[in-house]
Amino acid sequence: MNIRPHIVAEYPQVVIEIRQICKPDQGNFSMKITFLGAAGEVTGSQHLIETDSIRLLLDCGLFQGRSEEARPKNERFRCTPQKLDAVILSHAHIDHCGNLPGLYKAGFRGPIYCSEATADIATIMLRDSAKIQEEDARYAQKKARQQGGTAKPLYTEDDAKKTARLFETVPFNAWTEIMNGARVRLHHAGHILGASVVELDLLDVGEWKRVVFTGDLGRRNQPILMDPETVERCDVLISESTYGDRLHEDSSNVKAELQRVICAASRSQGKVIIPAFSLGRTQMLVYLLNELRNEDALCRVPVFIDSPLAIRLTDVHREHANVMDSDVQETLKYDADIFDFPGLTYVQSQDESMALNRRPGPFVVIAAGGMCENGRVVHHLKNSVADENNTIMIIGFQAEHTLGRKIVERRQELRIHGNTLPLRAKVEIINGLSAHADAGDFEWWFGELLKKGGAGQIFLVHGESKSATALSKLVEECSDLPPIIPQFGQSFDL
Repeated sequence: MNIRPHIVAEYPQVVIEIRQICKPDQGNFSMKITFLGAAGEVTGSQHLIETDSIRLLLDCGLFQGRSEEARPKNERFRCTPQKLDAVILSHAHIDHCGNLPGLYKAGFRGPIYCSEATADIATIMLRDSAKIQEEDARYAQKKARQQGGTAKPLYTEDDAKKTARLFETVPFNAWTEIMNGARVRLHHAGHILGASVVELDLLDVGEWKRVVFTGDLGRRNQPILMDPETVERCDVLISESTYGDRLHEDSSNVKAELQRVICAASRSQGKVIIPAFSLGRTQMLVYLLNELRNEDALCRVPVFIDSPLAIRLTDVHREHANVMDSDVQETLKYDADIFDFPGLTYVQSQDESMALNRRPGPFVVIAAGGMCENGRVVHHLKNSVADENNTIMIIGFQAEHTLGRKIVERRQELRIHGNTLPLRAKVEIINGLSAHADAGDFEWWFGELLKKGGAGQIFLVHGESKSATALSKLVEECSDLPPIIPQFGQSFDL
């Protein structure tokens, strides 16, 4: 039943009663969506869609946060894994794919549909996540024994390997029938390599219904990535809302800022330490540095990529250059490898990494550990923050209470590996590389949707209350009904 928004707003209780009276006969199952993650929060993406004959899960991400809160959510599946027909995965960030091995462990054996690049990246990310789970469990086990308890990983590397065998890839921009009564079409989301906006047609009680899931929308005009693509009219839209309440800084001057900071460090014979996530951010930095080298605009200082995970993921980026943007395609006409240049070294072993701390500057280290809390970047920071000739370059959001946030705040002293160290190194903050759509990008994307007919109902997920509320006001014209901000566990009949 389609009740106009102004009636819903003026007479909400009457509308509820009308809908209850006019509910379909219970034998006539209507499509239902249940939000089991990233609902009222920004992690653990997981949305269950049920029709009279199909049960699909959109994403299966890890809840991330304090272990006492995240662990119970990650261990318990409310989607009945054994009865799921399939999973559709939007992209390979851990908060969207990271609990797929847990789902497998709980009994799921169906196909996992996604883009080819997402399958390749997720295979690596899940193996790495499992390794961390097992290492954390071994550490926790030592404490548990003292208290007479046990500690187990959420899942093992073997679970991750078996999960990867379930991936079935589908192409971009073409309808693919995934089962009787269900077809899917992927559009570029522009967030990370392989990220998709999922368009899903489902046959429910003899009627086709279209559901669109944005996954995580990216920004326009970002290096490497295709711009996010828009979709046509849909019955239901599930959209992320992470930065629905703010505007990012312009990314057009990032190359100039990189050049300025690195050349200044070269003159002072200092080191530049850049904490960066292994997926997405590292590849984007290397690509920009390669462009500067091609333009003969970068000071000739050595650059080191210190992250085995980033090295494996960069290889995947090389393999999938065909789904990168037109600038990359032009560059590949004269540069066979956009992720390599003279003076760039990929560091594999721990010994090679530690040797960099004994190496005199100038040089640049891009090291794993985006928020400076873990990864190899921590020991580089420990050996660099006290020297005024060095520079710490922060290129992404730093969460509250992290070492990265304390560096951004330019605290006089930092606690690293049990040592209190003075922060004398210069701190440079370069914004503009965020992979998430901001309010301007959302306004454009939903504006295009409105031109193509809008949506019947919009659900806003993957955002804190402030950002989701702001986005709901921005997009309300695109929806026949007021946008809904669902909370964890809520179900909606459609």
